Amino acid sequence: MDFNFKDFSNFKFFITPAFIKIIFWIGVALCVLAGLAMMIGGAGTRYGGGTVVFMGLLYIIIGPIVWRIYCEILIIIFKIHESLEDIKKK
Repeated sequence: MDFNFKDFSNFKFFITPAFIKIIFWIGVALCVLAGLAMMIGGAGTRYGGGTVVFMGLLYIIIGPIVWRIYCEILIIIFKIHESLEDIKKK
């Protein structure tokens, strides 16, 4: 697709799907860092730290999966829009 400023300014095409992939990796990194912070914080507490460490581990494992599902839903919305535009043109 050739870049046309008029199409860009009139929102004829979207740039967000390209950013979603970058945002996904940033979100994964944040999930892992938050999980590690929870685990380190939980290991440093005197009582109830085991639960926090376990929750941090779950956050590291499940967080990126949930974030991936969310990002995929966003991409699907844009794919549906593209498909509807193709149908409209036909």
